[in-house]
Amino acid sequence: MTFSHPTRMLKVSTLSLFLLLLTFFLPVCTAHASSITDDLQSNCLKVPVNQFVGSLMTTLDIIRDVTSIISNFGNVFGDIRLTNAITDCLDLLDLSADELSWSMSASQNPNGKHNSTGDLSSDLRTWLSAALVNQDTCIEGFDGTSNILKGLVSGSLNQITSSVQELLKNVDPNTNSKSSGGGFSGSKSGNNNQFPSWVKHEDRKLLVLNGVTPNVIVAADGTGNFTKIMDAVAAAPDYSMHRHIIYIKKGVYNEYVDIKKKKWNLMMVGEGMNATIITGNRNYIDGWTTFHSATFAVSGRGFIARDITFENTAGPSKHQAVALRSDSDLSVFFRCEIKSYQDSLYTHTMRQFYRECRVSGTVDFIFGDATAVFQNCQILARKGLPAQKNTVTAHGRKDPSQPTGYSFQFCNISADIDLLPYVNSSYTYLGRPWKNFSRTIIMQSYMSNAIRPEGWLEWNGNVYLDTLYYGEYINYGPGAGLGRRVKWPGYHMLNDSTQANNYTVAQFIEGNLWLPSTGVRYTAGLEV
Repeated sequence: MTFSHPTRMLKVSTLSLFLLLLTFFLPVCTAHASSITDDLQSNCLKVPVNQFVGSLMTTLDIIRDVTSIISNFGNVFGDIRLTNAITDCLDLLDLSADELSWSMSASQNPNGKHNSTGDLSSDLRTWLSAALVNQDTCIEGFDGTSNILKGLVSGSLNQITSSVQELLKNVDPNTNSKSSGGGFSGSKSGNNNQFPSWVKHEDRKLLVLNGVTPNVIVAADGTGNFTKIMDAVAAAPDYSMHRHIIYIKKGVYNEYVDIKKKKWNLMMVGEGMNATIITGNRNYIDGWTTFHSATFAVSGRGFIARDITFENTAGPSKHQAVALRSDSDLSVFFRCEIKSYQDSLYTHTMRQFYRECRVSGTVDFIFGDATAVFQNCQILARKGLPAQKNTVTAHGRKDPSQPTGYSFQFCNISADIDLLPYVNSSYTYLGRPWKNFSRTIIMQSYMSNAIRPEGWLEWNGNVYLDTLYYGEYINYGPGAGLGRRVKWPGYHMLNDSTQANNYTVAQFIEGNLWLPSTGVRYTAGLEV
């Protein structure tokens, strides 16, 4: 893999010096700055803009150097796990470079295309948070390999992480640009006229209609433009500002789909759960990293999937086996099924929305460090290995400055059909803390008797129990009783709607600023 994009940005020229000086006078976190006489220090940055941009450039330099070191190793003959770990690291560092470059571009030009929601504080915190996570994922990929390369690059990776943590601390989360109020529910009411400036007029109406007009059709039986999904993805335009629709006819597609970062605004429409099925069986036991085991992976911004099943059929004995992984900012999964056993859904990074989906698995089957809202979804625990404990979530927030977390609203958290006969003797929990500041909130949802009375499970003794944030708000059903819940310092029984409102679509993922352009229905606040 070559590393070209960030290095071009790091070349010092007369123009770049001019832009760097200009950034000192640009107010950053207001989408429409009135003039350069506004405050020299942005209303969402805690440091001068030129200092912020300078730190970004320094961090990009480090990423370039680490990438050069790792690139020299290439493929390691006979060691598939190490080869995959190297590939993952190169991809992840490339993502980090992009995320830092977006942050730089948006800081310098608040009205540009990189200001993706109009809430620049949220954008910066989202992208920097993703750049923070990528290095950890890179290092974790070396688990089960010799530690030579891991030891060689871990110091530099940690240096990137420390730099990004400082950048993240310098973005003020308490700006006044948060969206609130009504949502879009299939009508023209609410905030349906609020779109990012770069969304084209014709795209704003695209999904409000009953149907869609695809750009291409994929059909396993040969009746479309392509028989393979990846061929249709490869033919899609790069960095498209228009929605590109790929219609996938019913059938079983046994292939690994990886939508890279250049493929913006792709939409895939199937013919329904269990009709259009994308399947694979990569897993940790057979030498794949968790990151690389995904049957379907997407990094391109603005991805939408509708009426598709994503599955990994490796089985519970193969351990980590991801069905779907998303690093796509402002992505939506509507009426989709995600099914595997351990690690079914890898919400790796960025802002994500799941509506009327069906997610099933066993151990940590929804995990990652995204900011994700699940609304009106079925969350189903499956029967795993003997004596195995099921955990629905394992959120990986590692820094208190990160905006990330999980919010489940109007969901049904129950046992899948294979676990139902064993509910009384099984152990299913709402989540456990994968990283220091793990955050998960469940509200206005049904919990069956599959959920243990204590609700939540430790990761390793008392680790992270005082720094995590787990909350429950007005849930119901036999598994929702609070009388025997854990007594951890980080666990909260939310009684105040003001607290719960922080984890709604409008507040947590700024949904009113971008979901209307997708046409997918949602509830913005606590009430339908």
